[in-house]
Amino acid sequence: MRVALLLICFFSYFSATAQLEPVKWSFDVEKVSDTEYDIIFTANIDKGWSVYSPYLESDEGPIPTTFEFYNNDLQAVGKAREEGNRKEVFDELFGMNLIKFSRKARFTQRVKIDDSNTVSGHLTYMTCDDESCLPPEDVNFEIALK
Repeated sequence: MRVALLLICFFSYFSATAQLEPVKWSFDVEKVSDTEYDIIFTANIDKGWSVYSPYLESDEGPIPTTFEFYNNDLQAVGKAREEGNRKEVFDELFGMNLIKFSRKARFTQRVKIDDSNTVSGHLTYMTCDDESCLPPEDVNFEIALK
């Protein structure tokens, strides 16, 4: 009986954590010129959780937010811009200074693209609260160019 109870608790715990989704992403595009577009990645972040800047200074801490594009004819123009509730703080969980976002983050990458109607790829991010972190996650995207 104890083994059955232990198994039920074990599977209940993993079912609950598997459904945890503190960050919801949305994607948009703004046309800049005939060949340049701003690709916009917006994270709506649950209270108490954070995502990390693409521009972390150390490989020893959390996984930074990164963007990978699959289009062969796409060229990134400059670095991604960051907006939102950005904080540079000492993070107790990692024991280092970090740049992180809470509640809302917006990353904008300007791209030059010659001959496509869509931009596709994935972003990778990691999210943590004050006590724990979820594993890094990849989020696929496909955005129609307007």
